Amino acid sequence: MAFRSAMSMTFLSLLLLLLAVGSNAGGIAVYWGQNGNEGTLRETCATGNYDSVILAFLATFGNGQTPMINLAGHCDPYSNGCTGLSSDIESCQAEGVKVILSLGGAAGSYSLTSTADARSVATYLWNNFLGGQSSSRPLGAAVLDGIDFDIEGGTNQHWGELARFLSAYSSRGKKVYITAAPQCPFPDAWIGDALKTGVFDNVWVQFYNNPPCQYTVGDVGNLEDAWNQWTSDIPATKIFLGLPASPEAAGSGFIPVADLKSKVMPIIKGSDKYGGVMLWSKYYDDRSGYSSSIKNDV
Repeated sequence: MAFRSAMSMTFLSLLLLLLAVGSNAGGIAVYWGQNGNEGTLRETCATGNYDSVILAFLATFGNGQTPMINLAGHCDPYSNGCTGLSSDIESCQAEGVKVILSLGGAAGSYSLTSTADARSVATYLWNNFLGGQSSSRPLGAAVLDGIDFDIEGGTNQHWGELARFLSAYSSRGKKVYITAAPQCPFPDAWIGDALKTGVFDNVWVQFYNNPPCQYTVGDVGNLEDAWNQWTSDIPATKIFLGLPASPEAAGSGFIPVADLKSKVMPIIKGSDKYGGVMLWSKYYDDRSGYSSSIKNDV
């Protein structure tokens, strides 16, 4: 009986381990909006490859500026030309894909000058993109699922306050997802403090254009060290591995599919906070087929 009990316990332990590994299945998030040749938002969601699509970018806001969205060749916000995206957004959501608006980007004009400024921007975002009311909603009536912080300039002040203000709107009904795309050197120079607030749901860390913490051919050590720091020190629900979808999508950091599957995924999937992979961007993914190649392994 003792032997059988030990065998049963071993089997149970193995089963629980397999279940734990299975439950660590992740998803793919992708940035869309900075190239008019990447297909429509509706087409992007219809691929079935993505769990989240991040609209890039609300590039101008804060410090008294009139907020302005920039979706490159997709539509002209100056003539109210982006409101037609509303039906695409709702189509994505009907497919179970979260649609999130990204603030910032590498070339935007943005900063927050005070707590009051952060509150004002949060109110604007709520009324114009989330569940509030405005007569001038840039993307039409559709209610987005959340707000992403891709802060790569300005100052490092008041982003945590903005995140808290936005998160508080979840109490009004539909959850407002708060996400971020910091650089992999830890802590992030711009939103390192904001990420300590604990209100972030998904953090897609940019493991590219940052040689000290990204993968290099045959060497996963730097990436592993950075990944372990992010997953252990940031109080977010899920951490994602942010990658370029093709070698052309970034200056450095592209991981060939075979290397990702054999060398990188076994390491990062060990974390309870593992959420999946983020790709920059849909345009480059179209050309490389990267998401299709990795989605069964993510």
